[in-house]
Amino acid sequence: MAGSRPIRTPKELLAQHLIQEDQVAAITDVAKRYALSITPAMRSRIVELDDPVARQFVPTEDELTSLPEEREDPIGDDPFTPVKGVTHRYPDRVLLKPVLVCPVYCRFCFRREVVGPGDSMLKESQLAAALDYIRSHPEIWEVIFTGGDPFIMSPDRLRPILRALDGIEHVKVIRFHTRVPVVDPDRVTEDLVEALTMDTPVWVVVHTNHSQEIGDGARRALRLLAGSGIPLVSQTVLLKGVNDNPEALEDLFRTLIVNRVKPYYLHHGDLAVGTSHFRTTITEGQALARSLRGRVSGLCQPTYVLDIPGGHGKVPIGPTYLNGNGTVTDPWGITHTYPPKTTED
Repeated sequence: MAGSRPIRTPKELLAQHLIQEDQVAAITDVAKRYALSITPAMRSRIVELDDPVARQFVPTEDELTSLPEEREDPIGDDPFTPVKGVTHRYPDRVLLKPVLVCPVYCRFCFRREVVGPGDSMLKESQLAAALDYIRSHPEIWEVIFTGGDPFIMSPDRLRPILRALDGIEHVKVIRFHTRVPVVDPDRVTEDLVEALTMDTPVWVVVHTNHSQEIGDGARRALRLLAGSGIPLVSQTVLLKGVNDNPEALEDLFRTLIVNRVKPYYLHHGDLAVGTSHFRTTITEGQALARSLRGRVSGLCQPTYVLDIPGGHGKVPIGPTYLNGNGTVTDPWGITHTYPPKTTED
Protein backbone atom coordinates (compact mmCIF):
# COMPACT_ATOMS: atom_id res chain seq x y z
CA MET A 1 0.00 0.00 0.00
CA ALA A 2 1.10 3.58 -0.66
CA GLY A 3 2.12 5.58 2.39
CA SER A 4 1.43 9.21 3.14
CA ARG A 5 5.00 10.36 2.38
CA PRO A 6 7.18 10.08 -0.72
CA ILE A 7 9.59 7.16 -0.91
CA ARG A 8 13.10 8.65 -0.83
CA THR A 9 15.58 5.93 0.19
CA PRO A 10 16.54 2.40 -0.83
CA LYS A 11 15.36 1.15 2.59
CA GLU A 12 11.94 2.65 1.93
CA LEU A 13 11.88 1.02 -1.50
CA LEU A 14 12.58 -2.30 0.20
CA ALA A 15 9.89 -1.71 2.83
CA GLN A 16 7.41 -0.95 0.04
CA HIS A 17 8.39 -4.20 -1.74
CA LEU A 18 9.64 -2.32 -4.79
CA ILE A 19 13.13 -3.86 -4.68
CA GLN A 20 14.59 -7.08 -3.27
CA GLU A 21 17.05 -7.38 -0.38
CA ASP A 22 19.89 -8.34 -2.70
CA GLN A 23 19.35 -5.11 -4.71
CA VAL A 24 19.78 -2.68 -1.82
CA ALA A 25 23.56 -2.23 -2.17
CA ALA A 26 23.41 -1.46 -5.90
CA ILE A 27 20.39 0.83 -5.53
CA THR A 28 22.20 2.65 -2.72
CA ASP A 29 25.01 3.37 -5.19
CA VAL A 30 22.46 4.68 -7.71
CA ALA A 31 20.79 6.87 -5.07
CA LYS A 32 24.16 8.42 -4.16
CA ARG A 33 24.40 9.81 -7.68
CA TYR A 34 20.80 10.40 -8.78
CA ALA A 35 17.92 11.73 -6.70
CA LEU A 36 15.14 9.34 -5.67
CA SER A 37 11.51 10.15 -4.90
CA ILE A 38 8.22 8.37 -5.58
CA THR A 39 5.03 10.12 -4.50
CA PRO A 40 2.17 8.22 -2.82
CA ALA A 41 0.09 8.87 -5.95
CA MET A 42 2.63 7.08 -8.13
CA ARG A 43 3.21 4.30 -5.61
CA SER A 44 -0.52 3.61 -5.78
CA ARG A 45 -0.31 3.28 -9.57
CA ILE A 46 2.42 0.61 -9.44
CA VAL A 47 0.81 -2.80 -9.82
CA GLU A 48 3.85 -4.98 -10.60
CA LEU A 49 7.58 -4.48 -10.07
CA ASP A 50 8.27 -4.24 -13.81
CA ASP A 51 5.16 -2.40 -14.97
CA PRO A 52 5.25 0.89 -16.92
CA VAL A 53 4.99 3.06 -13.81
CA ALA A 54 7.56 1.15 -11.75
CA ARG A 55 10.06 1.27 -14.62
CA GLN A 56 9.86 5.06 -14.72
CA PHE A 57 10.42 5.72 -11.02
CA VAL A 58 12.06 2.74 -9.29
CA PRO A 59 15.85 2.91 -9.71
CA THR A 60 17.76 -0.05 -11.15
CA GLU A 61 21.39 -1.07 -11.38
CA ASP A 62 21.22 -0.32 -15.13
CA GLU A 63 21.63 3.36 -14.26
CA LEU A 64 25.24 2.71 -13.29
CA THR A 65 26.04 1.80 -16.92
CA SER A 66 27.07 4.72 -19.10
CA LEU A 67 27.92 4.83 -22.80
CA PRO A 68 30.54 7.02 -24.52
CA GLU A 69 27.91 9.05 -26.39
CA GLU A 70 25.96 9.92 -23.24
CA ARG A 71 26.32 13.41 -21.75
CA GLU A 72 25.76 15.10 -18.41
CA ASP A 73 24.10 17.98 -20.29
CA PRO A 74 22.59 16.10 -23.24
CA ILE A 75 20.53 18.93 -24.73
CA GLY A 76 23.17 21.60 -24.20
CA ASP A 77 21.57 24.00 -21.71
CA ASP A 78 24.83 25.16 -20.11
CA PRO A 79 26.28 27.19 -23.01
CA PHE A 80 22.98 29.10 -23.30
CA THR A 81 22.74 30.17 -19.65
CA PRO A 82 23.41 33.93 -19.53
CA VAL A 83 22.38 34.19 -15.85
CA LYS A 84 21.64 31.49 -13.30
CA GLY A 85 18.17 30.03 -13.78
CA VAL A 86 17.74 31.19 -17.39
CA THR A 87 18.40 29.25 -20.59
CA HIS A 88 18.10 31.30 -23.80
CA ARG A 89 18.54 28.85 -26.63
CA TYR A 90 15.86 30.10 -29.05
CA PRO A 91 15.55 33.79 -29.97
CA ASP A 92 11.95 34.37 -28.87
CA ARG A 93 11.73 32.27 -25.70
CA VAL A 94 13.63 31.41 -22.55
CA LEU A 95 13.52 28.70 -19.95
CA LEU A 96 13.14 29.96 -16.40
CA LYS A 97 14.24 27.45 -13.75
CA PRO A 98 13.32 28.83 -10.33
CA VAL A 99 13.50 25.44 -8.61
CA LEU A 100 15.59 22.30 -9.15
CA VAL A 101 13.58 19.76 -7.17
CA CYS A 102 10.75 17.50 -8.29
CA PRO A 103 8.01 15.53 -6.55
CA VAL A 104 9.27 12.42 -8.39
CA TYR A 105 12.57 11.69 -10.09
CA CYS A 106 12.24 10.00 -13.46
CA ARG A 107 14.97 7.44 -14.03
CA PHE A 108 15.47 8.69 -17.60
CA CYS A 109 15.57 12.45 -16.84
CA PHE A 110 17.86 14.52 -19.06
CA ARG A 111 18.57 16.86 -16.12
CA ARG A 112 19.23 14.01 -13.68
CA GLU A 113 22.74 15.31 -12.93
CA VAL A 114 21.45 18.63 -11.58
CA VAL A 115 17.96 18.09 -10.13
CA GLY A 116 17.62 17.17 -6.47
CA PRO A 117 21.02 17.96 -4.92
CA GLY A 118 22.41 21.33 -3.91
CA ASP A 119 20.46 24.58 -3.83
CA SER A 120 16.83 23.76 -4.50
CA MET A 121 15.63 27.27 -5.39
CA LEU A 122 17.04 30.42 -6.88
CA LYS A 123 18.08 32.96 -4.29
CA GLU A 124 16.18 36.26 -4.31
CA SER A 125 19.13 38.03 -5.92
CA GLN A 126 19.40 35.31 -8.60
CA LEU A 127 15.67 35.45 -9.34
CA ALA A 128 15.86 39.25 -9.60
CA ALA A 129 18.75 38.92 -12.06
CA ALA A 130 16.78 36.37 -14.11
CA LEU A 131 13.76 38.68 -14.31
CA ASP A 132 16.00 41.62 -15.20
CA TYR A 133 17.47 39.59 -18.05
CA ILE A 134 13.98 38.90 -19.40
CA ARG A 135 13.02 42.59 -19.07
CA SER A 136 16.13 43.68 -20.95
CA HIS A 137 15.56 41.40 -23.95
CA PRO A 138 12.49 42.55 -25.89
CA GLU A 139 12.80 39.63 -28.32
CA ILE A 140 11.60 37.27 -25.55
CA TRP A 141 7.97 36.52 -26.40
CA GLU A 142 7.50 33.44 -24.20
CA VAL A 143 8.80 32.40 -20.78
CA ILE A 144 8.81 28.67 -20.04
CA PHE A 145 8.91 27.58 -16.41
CA THR A 146 10.79 24.33 -15.95
CA GLY A 147 13.38 22.99 -13.56
CA GLY A 148 12.90 20.82 -11.53
CA ASP A 149 9.14 21.03 -11.46
CA PRO A 150 7.79 24.56 -11.05
CA PHE A 151 4.44 23.34 -9.71
CA ILE A 152 6.23 22.06 -6.61
CA MET A 153 6.41 25.72 -5.60
CA SER A 154 3.56 27.04 -3.48
CA PRO A 155 1.14 29.52 -5.05
CA ASP A 156 2.49 32.18 -2.69
CA ARG A 157 5.99 31.70 -4.10
CA LEU A 158 4.76 31.65 -7.69
CA ARG A 159 2.59 34.78 -7.47
CA PRO A 160 5.33 37.43 -7.28
CA ILE A 161 7.25 35.83 -10.16
CA LEU A 162 4.13 35.64 -12.30
CA ARG A 163 3.14 39.21 -11.46
CA ALA A 164 6.58 40.40 -12.47
CA LEU A 165 6.34 38.60 -15.81
CA ASP A 166 2.77 39.80 -16.33
CA GLY A 167 4.13 43.34 -16.08
CA ILE A 168 6.70 42.88 -18.88
CA GLU A 169 5.10 44.17 -22.06
CA HIS A 170 6.99 41.95 -24.52
CA VAL A 171 6.25 38.69 -22.66
CA LYS A 172 3.05 37.50 -24.31
CA VAL A 173 2.89 33.85 -23.19
CA ILE A 174 3.91 31.96 -20.05
CA ARG A 175 4.28 28.19 -20.17
CA PHE A 176 4.74 25.64 -17.38
CA HIS A 177 6.28 22.21 -17.90
CA THR A 178 5.21 19.95 -15.07
CA ARG A 179 4.56 16.41 -13.92
CA VAL A 180 2.63 17.52 -10.83
CA PRO A 181 -0.95 17.18 -12.14
CA VAL A 182 -0.30 13.48 -12.72
CA VAL A 183 2.26 12.46 -10.08
CA ASP A 184 1.27 14.73 -7.18
CA PRO A 185 -2.23 15.93 -8.10
CA ASP A 186 -3.18 17.24 -4.64
CA ARG A 187 -0.85 20.17 -5.31
CA VAL A 188 -3.25 21.38 -8.00
CA THR A 189 -5.63 23.54 -5.98
CA GLU A 190 -8.00 26.47 -6.50
CA ASP A 191 -5.25 28.62 -4.99
CA LEU A 192 -2.77 27.49 -7.65
CA VAL A 193 -5.29 28.09 -10.42
CA GLU A 194 -5.94 31.59 -9.06
CA ALA A 195 -2.19 32.31 -9.10
CA LEU A 196 -2.01 31.21 -12.76
CA THR A 197 -4.92 33.41 -13.80
CA MET A 198 -3.81 36.81 -15.10
CA ASP A 199 -3.78 38.90 -18.27
CA THR A 200 -0.79 37.11 -19.79
CA PRO A 201 -2.06 33.70 -20.94
CA VAL A 202 -0.63 30.67 -19.15
CA TRP A 203 -0.28 27.30 -20.89
CA VAL A 204 0.52 24.08 -19.03
CA VAL A 205 2.49 21.22 -20.59
CA VAL A 206 1.80 18.01 -18.67
CA HIS A 207 4.50 15.34 -18.73
CA THR A 208 3.10 11.81 -18.71
CA ASN A 209 4.29 8.64 -20.45
CA HIS A 210 1.68 5.94 -19.82
CA SER A 211 -2.05 5.88 -19.17
CA GLN A 212 -1.45 3.79 -16.03
CA GLU A 213 -0.08 6.96 -14.39
CA ILE A 214 -3.40 8.76 -14.74
CA GLY A 215 -5.62 7.94 -11.76
CA ASP A 216 -8.65 9.69 -10.28
CA GLY A 217 -6.51 12.37 -8.65
CA ALA A 218 -4.85 13.23 -11.96
CA ARG A 219 -8.21 13.42 -13.70
CA ARG A 220 -9.46 15.80 -11.02
CA ALA A 221 -6.35 18.00 -11.31
CA LEU A 222 -6.57 18.14 -15.10
CA ARG A 223 -10.28 18.92 -14.92
CA LEU A 224 -9.61 21.78 -12.51
CA LEU A 225 -6.92 23.29 -14.73
CA ALA A 226 -8.84 22.88 -17.99
CA GLY A 227 -12.11 23.99 -16.43
CA SER A 228 -10.41 27.21 -15.33
CA GLY A 229 -9.57 28.05 -18.93
CA ILE A 230 -5.89 27.02 -18.82
CA PRO A 231 -4.91 25.31 -22.11
CA LEU A 232 -3.29 21.92 -21.57
CA VAL A 233 -0.90 20.06 -23.87
CA SER A 234 1.34 17.10 -23.11
CA GLN A 235 4.86 15.89 -23.60
CA THR A 236 5.79 12.22 -23.58
CA VAL A 237 9.16 10.51 -23.76
CA LEU A 238 9.40 7.38 -25.87
CA LEU A 239 10.72 4.76 -23.44
CA LYS A 240 11.71 1.17 -24.04
CA GLY A 241 9.69 -1.14 -21.82
CA VAL A 242 7.21 1.61 -20.93
CA ASN A 243 5.39 2.85 -24.02
CA ASP A 244 7.30 1.53 -27.04
CA ASN A 245 4.31 -0.20 -28.60
CA PRO A 246 1.32 1.16 -30.57
CA GLU A 247 -1.24 0.04 -27.99
CA ALA A 248 0.41 1.92 -25.12
CA LEU A 249 0.78 5.13 -27.10
CA GLU A 250 -2.75 4.93 -28.47
CA ASP A 251 -4.21 4.38 -25.01
CA LEU A 252 -2.17 7.24 -23.51
CA PHE A 253 -3.05 9.78 -26.20
CA ARG A 254 -6.74 8.85 -26.17
CA THR A 255 -6.76 9.16 -22.38
CA LEU A 256 -5.17 12.59 -22.59
CA ILE A 257 -7.66 13.87 -25.16
CA VAL A 258 -10.58 12.64 -23.05
CA ASN A 259 -9.08 14.67 -20.18
CA ARG A 260 -8.78 17.75 -22.43
CA VAL A 261 -5.02 17.52 -22.88
CA LYS A 262 -3.70 17.80 -26.45
CA PRO A 263 -0.68 15.55 -27.14
CA TYR A 264 2.10 17.95 -28.14
CA TYR A 265 5.52 16.28 -28.23
CA LEU A 266 6.68 12.67 -28.30
CA HIS A 267 10.38 13.01 -27.42
CA HIS A 268 13.06 10.63 -28.57
CA GLY A 269 15.09 9.65 -25.51
CA ASP A 270 17.94 12.04 -24.74
CA LEU A 271 21.54 10.89 -24.32
CA ALA A 272 21.50 11.33 -20.54
CA VAL A 273 24.10 9.35 -18.61
CA GLY A 274 22.88 5.96 -17.45
CA THR A 275 19.70 5.86 -19.53
CA SER A 276 20.62 3.60 -22.46
CA HIS A 277 18.24 0.89 -21.23
CA PHE A 278 15.34 3.27 -21.94
CA ARG A 279 16.25 4.41 -25.45
CA THR A 280 14.73 3.06 -28.62
CA THR A 281 16.25 3.67 -32.03
CA ILE A 282 14.91 6.52 -34.16
CA THR A 283 13.81 3.95 -36.76
CA GLU A 284 11.72 2.20 -34.10
CA GLY A 285 10.25 5.53 -33.02
CA GLN A 286 9.34 6.45 -36.58
CA ALA A 287 7.59 3.13 -37.04
CA LEU A 288 5.59 3.73 -33.87
CA ALA A 289 4.64 7.24 -34.98
CA ARG A 290 3.59 5.86 -38.34
CA SER A 291 1.45 3.21 -36.64
CA LEU A 292 -0.67 5.95 -35.04
CA ARG A 293 -1.46 7.71 -38.31
CA GLY A 294 -4.92 6.63 -39.38
CA ARG A 295 -5.27 4.53 -36.23
CA VAL A 296 -6.25 7.41 -33.94
CA SER A 297 -7.77 10.85 -34.38
CA GLY A 298 -5.56 13.70 -35.50
CA LEU A 299 -6.21 15.24 -32.09
CA CYS A 300 -4.24 12.32 -30.61
CA GLN A 301 -1.13 12.85 -32.77
CA PRO A 302 1.93 14.47 -31.14
CA THR A 303 5.01 15.53 -33.07
CA TYR A 304 7.87 13.04 -32.73
CA VAL A 305 10.96 15.15 -32.01
CA LEU A 306 14.68 14.88 -31.35
CA ASP A 307 16.50 17.45 -29.22
CA ILE A 308 19.83 17.58 -31.05
CA PRO A 309 22.73 17.13 -28.58
CA GLY A 310 24.84 20.22 -28.02
CA GLY A 311 22.03 22.76 -27.82
CA HIS A 312 21.09 22.77 -31.50
CA GLY A 313 17.34 22.62 -30.88
CA LYS A 314 14.41 20.29 -31.44
CA VAL A 315 13.52 18.96 -34.87
CA PRO A 316 10.63 16.76 -36.02
CA ILE A 317 11.86 13.30 -36.96
CA GLY A 318 8.57 11.55 -37.69
CA PRO A 319 7.95 9.31 -40.69
CA THR A 320 7.49 10.82 -44.15
CA TYR A 321 4.75 9.91 -46.57
CA LEU A 322 5.92 11.70 -49.73
CA ASN A 323 8.21 9.33 -51.60
CA GLY A 324 10.06 11.75 -53.87
CA ASN A 325 8.94 10.00 -57.05
CA GLY A 326 5.52 11.50 -57.54
CA THR A 327 3.87 9.13 -55.09
CA VAL A 328 2.52 9.36 -51.57
CA THR A 329 1.86 6.55 -49.09
CA ASP A 330 -1.41 6.58 -47.16
CA PRO A 331 -1.74 5.61 -43.46
CA TRP A 332 -2.41 2.00 -44.44
CA GLY A 333 0.75 1.60 -46.51
CA ILE A 334 -0.80 1.88 -49.97
CA THR A 335 1.05 4.02 -52.52
CA HIS A 336 -0.79 6.58 -54.69
CA THR A 337 0.32 8.99 -57.40
CA TYR A 338 0.06 12.69 -56.75
CA PRO A 339 -1.43 14.48 -58.58
CA PRO A 340 -3.74 11.55 -59.30
CA LYS A 341 -3.64 10.13 -62.82
CA THR A 342 -6.64 10.96 -64.98
CA THR A 343 -8.03 9.15 -68.00
CA GLU A 344 -6.61 11.90 -70.24
CA ASP A 345 -3.03 11.28 -69.02
